[in-house]
Amino acid sequence: MKSYRKELWIEVPTRRAFINITTDVEECLRESGVKEGLVLCNAMHITASVFINDDEAGLHHDYDVWLEKLAPHAPVEQYRHNGYEDNADAHMKRQLMGREVVVAITEGKLDFGTWEQIFYGEFDGRRKKRVLVKIIGE
Repeated sequence: MKSYRKELWIEVPTRRAFINITTDVEECLRESGVKEGLVLCNAMHITASVFINDDEAGLHHDYDVWLEKLAPHAPVEQYRHNGYEDNADAHMKRQLMGREVVVAITEGKLDFGTWEQIFYGEFDGRRKKRVLVKIIGE
């Protein structure tokens, strides 16, 4: 069995953003040489997420609006965590969107359903963060 590990570094200049990392993960898969197995992608920060969905701007806008309704950034005083930082909402947004995804690898390709893509969700940007890509298989 082969094992491959790589960290993708991402720096978002804004507080929140959704970035399609599918091409980066596909490049990792090519580098790994794995033809049958699994790929795990996870955000290595507690204010970011990795998730799978459609790459459609309207949907991303809807996510941003929905998340802000569920865990609004302001007023920051509403959160106890914000005694030290102003990012409590980012922790909650990450909890809603999830930490990681696992995708099957079949015949050397990510085995997606129709329209599926892998995204990095940033909820407290403006600094470098990592996504772990771990691939195992044959």
